[in-house]
Amino acid sequence: MAVINPYLNFKGNAEEAFNFYRSVFGGEFAMIMRFKEVPAEAGSNLPEDQEKIMHIALPLGKGNVLMASDVVGDMCNHVT
Repeated sequence: MAVINPYLNFKGNAEEAFNFYRSVFGGEFAMIMRFKEVPAEAGSNLPEDQEKIMHIALPLGKGNVLMASDVVGDMCNHVT
């Protein structure tokens, strides 16, 4: 059976969004990693980004996993 594992990018509200998704779909987060947990060269070393989500995963069952991160600093691409 095919599975879907979408990866979403948020502008600073990934944790809020995923708490909502968890309330809708149930389950527990398989992983939550914040920018403060990795070396600065691998993420952001800005103080305002330290609590933001570098990676979060919510298993939805049958192999499907919803994943996301907050996009910080110059990681962000602006589409016009």
